[in-house]
Amino acid sequence: MNPTGARVGASAAQAPPAREKVRSRRDGAAVPLDETDKKLLNLMQGSFALTERPFAHVAQLAAISEDDVMTRVQRLLDKRIIREVTPIFDTRALGYSSMLVAAKVDAEHPHRAAQFINSHPGVTHNYLRNHDFNLWFTLAVEPDSKLGLQGTLDVMAAKTGAESIRQLPTLKLFKIRMDLEMEGGTDALSAAGEAVEPMELDPIALSEDDIAVIRATQGPMAVRSDAYTPAAEALGVPVSEVLARLESLRERGGLRRVAAILYHRRAGFSANGMGVWVVPPEDILDTGKRMAAFRGISHCYQRPTYADWPYSVFTMAHGRSKEECDAVLDSIAEATGITERSTLYSSTEFKKVRMLYFTDAFRRWEEEHA
Repeated sequence: MNPTGARVGASAAQAPPAREKVRSRRDGAAVPLDETDKKLLNLMQGSFALTERPFAHVAQLAAISEDDVMTRVQRLLDKRIIREVTPIFDTRALGYSSMLVAAKVDAEHPHRAAQFINSHPGVTHNYLRNHDFNLWFTLAVEPDSKLGLQGTLDVMAAKTGAESIRQLPTLKLFKIRMDLEMEGGTDALSAAGEAVEPMELDPIALSEDDIAVIRATQGPMAVRSDAYTPAAEALGVPVSEVLARLESLRERGGLRRVAAILYHRRAGFSANGMGVWVVPPEDILDTGKRMAAFRGISHCYQRPTYADWPYSVFTMAHGRSKEECDAVLDSIAEATGITERSTLYSSTEFKKVRMLYFTDAFRRWEEEHA
C-alpha cells in the first residue's frame, strides 16, 4: 500500500453486492418520545453551555424546571437514547492526524477484519457499507506516533488480509456537527440553511493546562446540576478555572462544544447514507458550502479522487428511514444541480465511540502490533 492509497483491484464504483441489506426500518429500535423529550434532545445536542449550572441553562431554554431536565436526561441515558453527555474536542486541532479509510476485506467474514481494526484506540467509527470497498472507518494517531497513519494502515492491512485500502483524508472541511433533528420531519431535514466558509484544520498550540483539562473532562459527564465540578475536583482547581480553560479551547478551535451524543436508532434515526458526489474541481468550494448547509447533513468534506473513484465531495445524511436520507440527498441535487452521485448505506455498525485523547492506549497499541 503506497501513501496515496491508489493500489486498487476491481473498480471501486461497481454496483453493491445484492446480498447486503440496508438497515433502514422506519421505526427499528426507536423508543417513544414525547414533545418535551424531543425539544430537550435538540437543546442537549447544541445548547449545553460552559456555565456552572448547564442543566439550568437548558431548562431556561426549554421552559421547564432544572430538576425536570435532569430527570429526563437521566431517563434518556438509562433508556439508551442518549449515549453520553460529553465535551466534543477537535481531533485535528489537538494535533492528531486523521482520515477516513475504505478497505476491501473478505466479504464473507468482514467482522474478522473489523475486530482487529477496532482494537486501535484511534478508530472511533467503523461500518460495513454496501460497496465493493465494504469496510469504512475513521482512524486517528497521536502527534508523536512512531507508526503514523501510513505505518498504522500497513499493520492493519497485514493483520486483516485486506485486498486494498483506500486513504481518503480531508482536503476541505465544510461541516462536522452530528446532531439529529428530533422535532422536525423530512421537510426540516431537507431544508437548506446558510452556507458558511470551510473550517481550518491546523493544530493549535496546547499548554500542559490545556491537556490536563482535556483529560479531566473527556468521557461521560454525570447528570448533576454542577456538572463540571468533578473535573474541577480532579484537577484541584475552582470550577470557574475549568470553564475558563474549556472556553479558551473553544475559542481556539480545540473544543467544538459540550453536547449529548445520541444512539441514532434508539432515537428513531435508523438509516445513514454517505452521499458521494462528482463535482467539477472549480465548483467544489461553492458546492461544498451549499451542501453542508442542509439540516439533514452532519458531515461534509472534500476528499481525494482516483481513476475509479471520481467522487470529490462526501455528505453524511441521517434519517428515520432510507427514504428520508434519499429525500435529503435529492434536495441537495435539486438545489446544486449536481446529479452524478452514489449513496453508500451502512448495514452493520462495528464501532462508534468518542475518542479519548492524551492516554497511554495509543502507545500500547503500537508497542504490541508494530
